[in-house]
Amino acid sequence: MTSQATRILSRASAKRPASTTSASPAKKQRWVYAFGDLPLVIRRVGSWDAVKGLLGGKGANLAEMTRLSLPVPPGFVLTTEACNAFLKNGSQFPDGMWEEALRSLKHLEKKTGLRLGDPQRPLLVSCRSGAKFSMPGMMDTVLDIGLDDAVADGLVRSTGDERFVFDAYRRLVQMYGSVVLGIPSERFEALL
Repeated sequence: MTSQATRILSRASAKRPASTTSASPAKKQRWVYAFGDLPLVIRRVGSWDAVKGLLGGKGANLAEMTRLSLPVPPGFVLTTEACNAFLKNGSQFPDGMWEEALRSLKHLEKKTGLRLGDPQRPLLVSCRSGAKFSMPGMMDTVLDIGLDDAVADGLVRSTGDERFVFDAYRRLVQMYGSVVLGIPSERFEALL
């Protein structure tokens, strides 16, 4: 990972507690699954309904499309259990989740040949929330994570499409501002 991506991820990891109690002391809790892990998830939980409960509807469907060899970009899912543990633990990451997410990101970089924060070969990711049942328009999404000034400049050079790149950058700033920072979306709309 680039030093910039490492700094971004390090800041986010500051929310991670030094220690929390895991769900099962005898067996390490798993918080993250790659889309290709569907057979493993089914063995763990036993039914499609339970898979959707663990991965959310979007995550379960992406995993199923991956299993069917449909052209789905690689990705991973933080489980609903991770979300529940985070909320229950005062907005602190549960033990091991951050490390699993970083390993999954590294695997994603290796699989795609792209790197988060790399201006020449940038990996841009989306973070989409999901629930067991579809709730269109109700779940938060942040697109184009990984864009910054250097990555945007690199993408302009590689695509030749400045408008496309800066529209994506604007969308990231707007989504991050409203979803993560709680800035009312009307403030962004007024500027547009």
